Amino acid sequence: MKSQSPRNTTCSLIAGLCLASVSALTAAPADSANWPHWRGPLANGIAPAGNPPTTWSETNNVKWKAKIPGKGFSTPIIWGNQIFLQSAIATGKKIEPPAEEKKEARLYSPQVFGQAQNPGNNAPPPGDGQRRRRGPGGPGGGGGGFGRGEKPTEFHQFVLISVDRATGKVQWQKTVREEVPHEGHHRDHGFASHSPITDGQHVYSWFGSRGLHCYDLKGELKWQKEFGQLRTANTFGEGNSPALHGNTLIVNWDHEGEDFIAALDKTTGKELWRNPRDERTTWTTPFIVEHDGKAQVIVSATQRIRSYDLATGKQLWECGGMTGNVIPTPVSDFGMVYAISGFRGSSLLAIKLGKTGDLTDTDAIAWKHVKATPYVPSPLLYGDKIYFYSVNNAILSCLNAKTGEAIFTEQRLEGLSGIYASPVGASGRIYLAGRNGTSVVLKHSDKFETLATNKLDEKFDASPAIVGNELFLRGHDYLYCIAEK
Repeated sequence: MKSQSPRNTTCSLIAGLCLASVSALTAAPADSANWPHWRGPLANGIAPAGNPPTTWSETNNVKWKAKIPGKGFSTPIIWGNQIFLQSAIATGKKIEPPAEEKKEARLYSPQVFGQAQNPGNNAPPPGDGQRRRRGPGGPGGGGGGFGRGEKPTEFHQFVLISVDRATGKVQWQKTVREEVPHEGHHRDHGFASHSPITDGQHVYSWFGSRGLHCYDLKGELKWQKEFGQLRTANTFGEGNSPALHGNTLIVNWDHEGEDFIAALDKTTGKELWRNPRDERTTWTTPFIVEHDGKAQVIVSATQRIRSYDLATGKQLWECGGMTGNVIPTPVSDFGMVYAISGFRGSSLLAIKLGKTGDLTDTDAIAWKHVKATPYVPSPLLYGDKIYFYSVNNAILSCLNAKTGEAIFTEQRLEGLSGIYASPVGASGRIYLAGRNGTSVVLKHSDKFETLATNKLDEKFDASPAIVGNELFLRGHDYLYCIAEK
């Protein structure tokens, strides 16, 4: 993602306000002209120096449109003139599965194991929590989830790609692993739903069961580390991302086996600490925030939201109250962290930072909201407003982040159908991308106001990224750079 100046005074003022209010430290303020992390430089979905167009189409305000090798659903990560993407490329080379796995695949096919699922507003994403099966290797092992009943038999190349921001052309492509995946994935995503992360000197490519790999910006491998194989609930696949602060990388490993959270030295890959966890599979990305001069790592999950000291790994506090299958990443400001989830229930908790111990149902909960919260998309924290979808539907709510007071709730977004991508914001606007190729732009204000509805010939599950005057939308096959011509 690269540095460009705001186009007007209003954008400059908004950028200043955003930088002043945000306490997340996943990236330093100097990184605000890039998009180094899947939720942006401030880890809240905001591009403080961004000012992309409001309107676009296949014939208007598309700077370039580039075909991307393989399949991937992670966010574009951008630094300077480079865009980093992850993808899984089917090679055509296959192995013959053992006879018992063929039998099991037939037993747990979509026709036998569950109803076929219809993509759209109510399409369940990874970990929809339906009946858990036990295959080879323990709970969740072996098969491929709904829509992929057979265990994978085809070799895939798991690749990190550097794309030229000016042209959309591939600069280099590195295969971090080539193998047959040990389990499948939900029909609505794939084997490359993790986003990389960069500090401007190195890019860290995380593929879960395929390990963590550090490259310099020219594509030279510096180090790599393996953690084993994840066994995801219902074999719906993998999809969280690492977090980075200073010299420390954080990876979370919640699955249907032994869980842990670990810190690594970003320069060497050496493990600094590891703490065991007790959770079902989660797809949430760790969130790093500083409070009272101490950086802490917050991980939201089904049983507990937990906070760890970044330096030592010691657990600082925990809090119950989320729904099942937690996917959204928390956000933070005003001395609070906002944890949210929305599978088979609704929960948004505003938790005061600075407390220790078990905070469940204590005065550490500043406010809560228990209706129409998101399943897959993470919230957007923009100034004193927090925006979030209802489940995976094109229905948006906005609350005052300080008080929990409703600004607008359950507002239907005309034209959108199905939502996996998280909202992003820049220059007083909210950008929302749907699975049907439609994007809606709203005004960031005290009332619901649609500025534009735009349509492209793609489907968007990856969250958008904004750098300078450009908006990047990754579809199933193409990457778009949206900019005024």
